[in-house]
Amino acid sequence: MDWLFVPFEVSFVARALWAGALVSSICALVGTWVVLRGMAFLGDAMSHGMLPGVALASLLGGNLLLGAALSAGAMTLGVTALGRSSRLSQDTAIGLLFVGMLSLGVIIVSHSQSFAVDLTGFLFGDVLAVRPQDLGFLAVALVVAVVVSVLGHRSFVALAFDPRKAHTLGLRPRLAHACLLGLVTLAIVASFHVVGTLLVFSLLIAPPAATVLWVDRIPAIMLGAALLGTTATAVGLVGSWHWGTAAGATISAAAVGLFFLSALAAELRHRMQRLSTTPRGRIEAGIEG
Repeated sequence: MDWLFVPFEVSFVARALWAGALVSSICALVGTWVVLRGMAFLGDAMSHGMLPGVALASLLGGNLLLGAALSAGAMTLGVTALGRSSRLSQDTAIGLLFVGMLSLGVIIVSHSQSFAVDLTGFLFGDVLAVRPQDLGFLAVALVVAVVVSVLGHRSFVALAFDPRKAHTLGLRPRLAHACLLGLVTLAIVASFHVVGTLLVFSLLIAPPAATVLWVDRIPAIMLGAALLGTTATAVGLVGSWHWGTAAGATISAAAVGLFFLSALAAELRHRMQRLSTTPRGRIEAGIEG
């Protein structure tokens, strides 16, 4: 038990756990809609799209979170603008902006004297350097995400399953889509310090994807995803402490690992249920009983 709890007796590791729990809650709220709507590629592209703003803010001595927000906002506007073209698919627009913004970010970072250190921090985060004021920002971001999710719940549900019906019901699917993009931007910016721009995708997608295999109610998916994300954070921090690995990457690996464990367990459950419904399976079950 000491092996599990000793790391959290250190103040900066405890702050990292709180930050991870808050980020996991934000990503659970937003990631559920991303998974249900099939927006995984967009979420990945937007997480990379904020690299230029973060890099530029670092070089100019500005606020990194503000730089990330402005860059992610620019990415959102670009995707929205190019997506209106009838001659380009949305995937094409996202792919072009994804590569362009990532390249621009690396070019900006390359002007720094500590190129390798800066790029590593930007891409993989520095969760152990979370400050008390960062926790305040994450708490505010979580409140905003909860409020928007509650107010837009009906529109988001209709948008996720049938955009045309949403339009028929007068739920304004374009506005709902814009709000959803804003939530994705908020989650990515909030997650920046914890897992960086490259690995934020893991907390945004893996916990909701793991939970949706077991439950079909949206609030339950969000709650389960938050719990899995927090568990991945704790496991990643403990592993990083004892093995000397990068904290952000270890948290991301734990989140993805929990998804595969969930998928394996769900597949085993499905096979057992299918076996029990076959005549031979019922006979075997009766014999064993």
